[in-house]
Amino acid sequence: MISGLANSGLQEEIVKQQNRMMVEMACTTVKKTKSKGVLLYADLIEDYEALAKIGQEKQVDLILAIKDEASFQEALSISDKVLRLPDLPLGRVNQIKMAIIQALSKGLVQKGDKWICLSGMPQSKALDNLLILEFGKEFEILSSSDLPVISEIVRPEVFETVLSLALEISIEGKEGRKPVGTIFVLGRHEEVLKFSHPMVINPFQGYPEEERNILDHRLKETVKEFASIDGAFIFREDGVILAAGRHLDASGENIEIPLGLGSRHRAAAGITRLTDALAIVISEETGGVRIFHHGKIFMEIEKGE
Repeated sequence: MISGLANSGLQEEIVKQQNRMMVEMACTTVKKTKSKGVLLYADLIEDYEALAKIGQEKQVDLILAIKDEASFQEALSISDKVLRLPDLPLGRVNQIKMAIIQALSKGLVQKGDKWICLSGMPQSKALDNLLILEFGKEFEILSSSDLPVISEIVRPEVFETVLSLALEISIEGKEGRKPVGTIFVLGRHEEVLKFSHPMVINPFQGYPEEERNILDHRLKETVKEFASIDGAFIFREDGVILAAGRHLDASGENIEIPLGLGSRHRAAAGITRLTDALAIVISEETGGVRIFHHGKIFMEIEKGE
């Protein structure tokens, strides 16, 4: 028993040393590659003060991405560049994708920036993946170089809330069964409504705005229930849901989308090209989540990745 505890303690110390080495290596790589800084999946870090000290000593900007609420609050006490990731299972690549999309929405990173990204698996508690990414050129992570300024289209907290909700629907499906497919269209609502029409009676019509704002967490389960309705949800830039079950009339002709994606994705591409809105699509077939802007996918988050 004592031997087992000793081995466990030794293993934890080895992981801590590995994480520190990975952060220091990333900081050194920032200097050598003339990058902006380090984007770090920080749930795997236990000592945020020591982490901040490394950044100060190396004179490197750190952006911390965290799922755990207690760790998030602790990190906020030592840094103002902290991102809250949805509390969902995320592999290495999806950790980076979610951190990038939130950093974009808050204006912490921009097209043309180069960042060093660190991630790892929560099971091992070890940082073990280092990527050098130049936003707008790296197509393994970003599907398009056309990166939107999200804050000019929709409030960042609204975008992040809706994206997190889309990922929850992707993982949970309908009562734990097959994935539910739907479209969330965010921003540019006047144009979106003009180029769409109702397929069913609008379930949100007639309710006070404060009762249909997605920033009210009590509304999430309602949206999940209505997600099985054919058609799209339309969100105003401040998070108010204007409609559900909306048919998007924008033509999907002459739009290039990957083979295997159907009418739902084509409709999202068409409406975002016509109106400059953002659209988040959940695939009914695979549960994957894709984000559209200007008629193109600029990020996709595959279920189970």
